[in-house]
Amino acid sequence: MALTSSGYIKHHLTNLTWGCDATGHCGFAETAAQVKAMGFWAVHFDSLAWSLGLGLVLAIFLRRAALQATTGVPGRWLNLIEVLVDFVDASVRESFQGRPASRMVAPMALTLLVWIFTMNFMDLIPVDILPQLFRTAGVEHMRVVPTTDPNITLGMALYVFLMILFYSIRQKGFGAFVGELTLHPFNHWAFIPVNFILEGVSLLAKPVSLGMRLFGNMYAGELIFILIAVMYAANTLLGSLGIVLQWAWAVFHILIITLQAFIFMMLTIVYMSAAHETHH
Repeated sequence: MALTSSGYIKHHLTNLTWGCDATGHCGFAETAAQVKAMGFWAVHFDSLAWSLGLGLVLAIFLRRAALQATTGVPGRWLNLIEVLVDFVDASVRESFQGRPASRMVAPMALTLLVWIFTMNFMDLIPVDILPQLFRTAGVEHMRVVPTTDPNITLGMALYVFLMILFYSIRQKGFGAFVGELTLHPFNHWAFIPVNFILEGVSLLAKPVSLGMRLFGNMYAGELIFILIAVMYAANTLLGSLGIVLQWAWAVFHILIITLQAFIFMMLTIVYMSAAHETHH
């Protein structure tokens, strides 16, 4: 049965979901009703598998590059890795001013940069190629861009948030950390509830904005690619226009996927730098 335009879009925006319903039956959902029946603990299997798979491949390539590193003239691959490492290291040192904490933050920032960029890069693969391959293998739904799933982006943001809390308490002490939440900006006991609400919202806004910014931009980019793909089935004129738009948006999207990875990394560095500040 041929899909309508709306059905085509909905199909491409549906995740391969695994979970258990109220009756205890577990498996992959085939309909929206089955996904709803699974409730909160349903797992977007495709997003999780692609993010972990890409991370594993990336780790293997980076480890191989580290083992091949020499004092001689590096090749193109090693030269690219060195440029990335130097760039991230300079960005961290600029915020941390060469403090020992940068030894931990720099590897985390580098990991986030290259991992997010790799996941974003999947958006440049034509929208029908990989889903169609999986469909011929019997897998009905398959989304291949993990960062278009808020579960993935908010999961990474939650990790950054936990690191912020950990190093804030470690560097400042639990009492000083609580003091920042309760005695700022109004340094009086009567304003403790007001201060806690203001500072609490500000603190919680960090992971939410960090994850939702990445998700929103990548989801919009994916949706535009899908809408352009719909044009191919309309008529010859729109199909020809779709080819031009596909290439134009792909070129522009290279900037977007790079910029989003960079913004996530830089905000992480800034937040971690603030967590290490002890002068307040």
